[in-house]
Amino acid sequence: MRHVRFGRTGLVVSELCLGTMTFGGDGFWTAIGRQSQTEADALVRVAFEAGINFFDTADVYSNGLAERMLGQALRNLELPRDQVIVATKVFGRLGAGPNDHGLSRHHILNSVDASLKRLGLDYIDLYQIHGSDPATPLEETMDALDTCVRAGKVRYLGFCNLPAWQAMKANALAERRGGARFDSAQVYYSIAGRDIERELVPFCRSEGLAVLPWSPLAGGLLSGKFDREGHGPDGARRKTFDFPPVDHVRAFDCVDALRPMAEARGCSVARLALAWALRQPGVTAPIIGAKTQAQLLDNLAAVEVCFEPHELDTLDRVSALPAEYPGWMLARQGAERRALGG
Repeated sequence: MRHVRFGRTGLVVSELCLGTMTFGGDGFWTAIGRQSQTEADALVRVAFEAGINFFDTADVYSNGLAERMLGQALRNLELPRDQVIVATKVFGRLGAGPNDHGLSRHHILNSVDASLKRLGLDYIDLYQIHGSDPATPLEETMDALDTCVRAGKVRYLGFCNLPAWQAMKANALAERRGGARFDSAQVYYSIAGRDIERELVPFCRSEGLAVLPWSPLAGGLLSGKFDREGHGPDGARRKTFDFPPVDHVRAFDCVDALRPMAEARGCSVARLALAWALRQPGVTAPIIGAKTQAQLLDNLAAVEVCFEPHELDTLDRVSALPAEYPGWMLARQGAERRALGG
């Protein structure tokens, strides 16, 4: 397991991050996972022993239960606080009141304290907004997040699921006001869903943000256990929760290309799909989730995979995004200047 720099900061994180969306399984979240505390402890232990120091959760996962379970796992395993990086998120609804969701100062300042209490921690290493709030000015959101940093409750900030223009505007507002900026982008990215390559990856590479892909196996669709008709193992997440949206034709073209590569190595299709995400330009740490220790160990082995150049060419071809404007015009007009380098 390599450890890498977190964006432009001095923080160092493992090249894989363990997500906790499978912890608990309260209400709607049972479709994703229902790990008990004992099972959660075991997953955290295996991950930490393999070199993972980065753990991601959110206040809404199992309605707060996932945060409590992650914090309890850290205590049960007696992991040293300064050796683990804990990330959580704010935005979603956890109560019935009109201010119990969103990115207002009111909700953020209430939520950071509630997350700290559930986690049982004195500070959160990475605090991320979980989406975009069209009802709250970005200035208010960024000021509230900066307040969390200045109070010592949060050390770094990140965003999830924003368009590049909005993230750039947020950071510009923060820097203009002398406040803390976003240092990471947690975004959906897989070989079957390369949309972030259009705008978000170039933005992150230009501005020095860490890219944290969520669902690098496209909600299990890239596990190699499904066929084009949607048949797969009983209890699989995709059968009850068909998310994230995926171009199924392109996804199964990717699976078909990965399968012989996996067979030649004697490993799973999932391991290679994750290895592909690990090796994409700009990616810092894909977020993996596992229901069992066997799945986790298979995911961890992705760090050892090496692709041949012709294999990467094949995968790039079958997974390529269709050309969209203005991308195709930029490529056409910029060819001569691009050849100059720099």
